[in-house]
Amino acid sequence: MISNLSIVYGVDYYELLGVSREATTREIRRAFKQLALTMHPDKNPGDSEAHDKFLQVNRAYEVLKDEDLRKKYDKYGEKGLDEQQGGRYESWNYYRYDFGIYDDDLEIITLDSGDFEAAVNSGEIWFINFYFPRCSHCHQLAPTWREFAKEMDGVIRIGAVNCGDNNHLCRRKGIKSYPSLLIYRAGETPEKYNGDRDKDDLVRFSMQFITTSVTQLWQGETRSAFTEIESAFASGLGWLISFCSDTGDCLEPRTRQKLAGMLDGLVKVGWIDCTAEQPLCDSFQETCSFCDVVLVFQWINTLDSKEVYSQVIKHLPDLELLSADGFQAKLAHHRWLISFTFGEGNAASNEYKKLQAFLRNDHIQVGRVDCLADVELCHSLYIHKPCVAVFKGLGIHDFEIHYGKDVLYNIVGFAKDSIRAHVTALRPENFPSDRKEPWLVDFFAPWCPPCRALLPELRKASIQLAGQMKFGTLDCTVHQSLCSTYKIQAYPTTVIFNGSSVHEYEGHHSADGILEFIQDLVNPSVVVLDPSSFTERVTGRSVGQFWAVDFYAPWCGPCQALKPEWRRMARLLSGQILVGSVDCQSFHSFCQQQGVRAYPEIRLYQKKSPKQDRYMTYNGWNRDAHSLRAWALSALPRVSVDLTPDTFRSQVLSGKDHWVLDFYAPWCGPCQHFAPEFEVLARMLKGDVRTGKVDCQAHYHTCQSAGITSYPTVRLYTYRGSKMFDHSGEIINSRDASVIANTVRQRLQHLSLHKKPKDQTLVLPV
Repeated sequence: MISNLSIVYGVDYYELLGVSREATTREIRRAFKQLALTMHPDKNPGDSEAHDKFLQVNRAYEVLKDEDLRKKYDKYGEKGLDEQQGGRYESWNYYRYDFGIYDDDLEIITLDSGDFEAAVNSGEIWFINFYFPRCSHCHQLAPTWREFAKEMDGVIRIGAVNCGDNNHLCRRKGIKSYPSLLIYRAGETPEKYNGDRDKDDLVRFSMQFITTSVTQLWQGETRSAFTEIESAFASGLGWLISFCSDTGDCLEPRTRQKLAGMLDGLVKVGWIDCTAEQPLCDSFQETCSFCDVVLVFQWINTLDSKEVYSQVIKHLPDLELLSADGFQAKLAHHRWLISFTFGEGNAASNEYKKLQAFLRNDHIQVGRVDCLADVELCHSLYIHKPCVAVFKGLGIHDFEIHYGKDVLYNIVGFAKDSIRAHVTALRPENFPSDRKEPWLVDFFAPWCPPCRALLPELRKASIQLAGQMKFGTLDCTVHQSLCSTYKIQAYPTTVIFNGSSVHEYEGHHSADGILEFIQDLVNPSVVVLDPSSFTERVTGRSVGQFWAVDFYAPWCGPCQALKPEWRRMARLLSGQILVGSVDCQSFHSFCQQQGVRAYPEIRLYQKKSPKQDRYMTYNGWNRDAHSLRAWALSALPRVSVDLTPDTFRSQVLSGKDHWVLDFYAPWCGPCQHFAPEFEVLARMLKGDVRTGKVDCQAHYHTCQSAGITSYPTVRLYTYRGSKMFDHSGEIINSRDASVIANTVRQRLQHLSLHKKPKDQTLVLPV
């Protein structure tokens, strides 16, 4: 079940790209690249419609690759999107040579914002290449990176992040140049590689992070090989032993080290020099005419590290099999990761044997349930196909199912996050229909990529709101009737049940977005207006009062997309401008009377005029909270004053007031962005501190003499009882009005408690 609106205005985007609705971002990117190489106007110069056709394909790709846009499209169709998506495209050469550099390399895992954190915190070692598609050095490295990935496959994880598609992720990780190569280990600071970019150097650098020891076994008076072996057995570990002599083959030291890393926590890796320890080798085999490798007493006739690894995993004990009889007792007091299978396991089930080693420090036990043998148990949990679930130590009914990639690092990351979080898989038996406590319920479908992207964010939010709100997820592919009861038409649909109130979440797929939404429910920042309250509060507003009003219709896709940004803007404008909204579906005649002809219509009602009710309409391209806030603030009357060289000397340096100054240049982009924020600061400090602006382009010598070297620069000048002669002031390194205001108030409080005997200006380093 998914919204049918996605095909109202044109060709279905999924059909256009030739992908299913379950397609991953990587599958969407690969499908688009194939279409780009054949449909691009550069390759079809004689086709007058090629440009329009490719624009449509490009728009489909730009929407479906973005989690938030994809959710809006799935729910509202094209009318839920802004028209600018996909309006530009690159040359054919870009798609042929620069686009999706590592999409076809199985050994290289392409990470994006949705799975990066789970990967690098899984406990495995990751070596990640942050690259940019247009970077020539990135393309020069690509063949070497592929060879290196094949060499290290299975030893550590080799990843790649496209910083063109994941700009915010790369900025958060401090990536400032391309390619940037970083090693990630859970709980450790990432380490950057600065050596030569050839395969051997990359391998040597990587191997130093494989710290698992390889033991040379020998027999002596003070040391017994068999004692070490038996000690490992007692700890639940087997042994992988390489026998070496002058006449036979032997695992290379680096290969032994690789295997030690690949099998860390499962078996110990050792070797015996049979030339020096012939009796010890003979105790394992009658003769040692050639050397081989042995796992306990299972011989492995290969020296290839991947084949050795495969044989070791195959011969390790399977996960503990749990049955219905003892299932509830085992889960009552211990945390478990359970693999639910239906008969014989698949190839991935051998890899699951490594889970215990990764989760041992988190005190999570690992087991399996065969649903063909315990049909009733699996049916009671509504488990109808193979899956992995985490039971949190609170009984059989408190668990969460893994819906991410069926790869070890993703499962481990899920397990570690799930036990800390407070998200429960819901079923008809535990669905909060009585709603005695506030609940956030996520109605989703496992095949839906935006749904899967939202789940880890729900876990983060549940930790922040522990004890205040409960979190649950409901799989609508399993519980269709229950989802139909709540009229769920698209996925994911996130609903907050609070007593008799029901609120559908509209916002970004992030924990912060969810927390902001809930905060807004508790303390609404947007005033819901009807004709009566609009007339009273907006039309009848007092002198000096400003209102920003959103006229919307619930069925309008762009209106729905605007809602979370409008709420966020309202919080940002708190204390400055009042913010409201009018539902024009409910009050259609009223909106017509107000001259509203399209939705959403955003207006700012300004200072009242005796003759007319003045307002200005927002016609900006971007409808994000910060753009809307800057627009609204620009309409407010200025509180700060412009200073000239004369007024700077007479009022600031020689005056009797405290001043905060903004030194700026008209051509400076950050200065323009900061200007409305400085006016917010001016209003916050009004009455206590005066605020002024100095144009450093017009008054260059004044700024130079004040020591201004960059724009914008914010400085505090304090008055201390007599004239001031120090021109420097105190630099405040922030562009946030609240932070600056708090800093100023702290300085003034300090001055009032510790007045200096002599007149001077406080100077602090930047």
